Amino acid sequence: MLKKHAQFFKSLFFMSDLLILFLAWILSYLLRFYTTLIRPPLLGTPPFLNYIQFILPLCIIWGLVSSQIHLYRPRRIYRFYKEFFDVVRCLTITFIILIAVIYLSKSFEFSRLAFFYFWVLGIFGLLSVRFFTRKTLWILRKRGYNQRFALVAGTGELAQKVLRRIEIYPELGIQVIGFLTQKAEEVGKEIKNIPVLGIYDDLDTILEKNKIDIFFIAISVKEYDYFESLIKKVEGHLSEIKVIPASYEFLSLRGGMDELGDLPIVNLQSSPLYGWDKVFKRIFDLILGTLILVMVSPVMLVISILIKLTSEGPILYRQERVGMDGYSFQMIKFRTMHADAEEQTGPIWAKENDSRRTKVGAFLRRTSLDELPQLFNVIKGEMSLVGPRPERPNFVEEFRNRIPSYMLRHKIKAGITGWAQVNGWRGNTSLEKRIEHDLYYIENWSIGFDLRILMMTLWRGLFSKSAY
Repeated sequence: MLKKHAQFFKSLFFMSDLLILFLAWILSYLLRFYTTLIRPPLLGTPPFLNYIQFILPLCIIWGLVSSQIHLYRPRRIYRFYKEFFDVVRCLTITFIILIAVIYLSKSFEFSRLAFFYFWVLGIFGLLSVRFFTRKTLWILRKRGYNQRFALVAGTGELAQKVLRRIEIYPELGIQVIGFLTQKAEEVGKEIKNIPVLGIYDDLDTILEKNKIDIFFIAISVKEYDYFESLIKKVEGHLSEIKVIPASYEFLSLRGGMDELGDLPIVNLQSSPLYGWDKVFKRIFDLILGTLILVMVSPVMLVISILIKLTSEGPILYRQERVGMDGYSFQMIKFRTMHADAEEQTGPIWAKENDSRRTKVGAFLRRTSLDELPQLFNVIKGEMSLVGPRPERPNFVEEFRNRIPSYMLRHKIKAGITGWAQVNGWRGNTSLEKRIEHDLYYIENWSIGFDLRILMMTLWRGLFSKSAY
């Protein structure tokens, strides 16, 4: 019954797509030759039948391409953006093949503008139908209609994570009816009011007694001896079998799924900024960093004069810090302490009412204006405007032994300001909280997030109680 139900929706989507492509093809002809939307000089209007004769090849090509990329596979637990890219890819490939067929047939000269209209209208139509269909189904599922019933193998953290994700997205229309376990003593217990129905060996009986549409395998690494038997028991009985790799228990720092050809790969840890993300962040730093430097240059000139007039020693202070991938660089700051401040104490945290500060330095540290020269580090590419604050090598060695996840913060460039700083975790505050905020920033990085942190820095960062 479930397979027939899925096949019905697949056929319905396919037929509606063919109708949309047919309408887009006809409309592209009308827009090109019978409107003044964009109407360059014409040598004449081609007969309508010349266009109509390629409707059948269009439908055949679409059917073959959509089948190859599995466009009509079940997408109940997929997000819309994935379907978006699949539709655009499928139509683009169809579009290119159709152009080749038309030109090889040498029937007549097709309008390039009509081709463009068809591609745009096709994408708009296909995505619009999908979007409104998905939205309608999500609304119905939230109200209890069109539900699918799921059984989860496993009771550990991974299985409970599956349950939490399903609860977050009620529009998926998935109801977990029970769990399976390895331990007989857990049978009869409940996880968030959902019963543990039996042990793994009871799967056959549970499938017979319950209506189950989706089977999630979310067992731990220690239970993988049961994996093969679970698969064999459900193969051929259910249309959807979902496996959450046990290695996901060890996921950290933007881990996720990847592909090597047709081979799926689980990334337990990967660089958070690569490809275009890395390029965009660098461009963002260069443009905005340069603009800020120009704007604050008069302020930096005044600060330089005050430092020179009120204390002996250089205006700027260079200090070795650890940046991206553990490489050291010389971070530049305005000098806020006496020139010999660390001769007796060595490298230590600054503290409130620190006697090593100069009078001008106390003000600069309290307002964070001593950080302005780091704009030069940003322009050089050693730092970013936003990122985890860099530490001195001796502190890094100490912290990496105390906190296992500490070194993950070095997977991106250090920043002048960061998520931890604007939330008050700077200076001599909780190191664990700082790491927590730094990793949250890395996991959720975007240009918009950087802009938000920079705006918060104007107030929360510049006038922080922890800045001394």
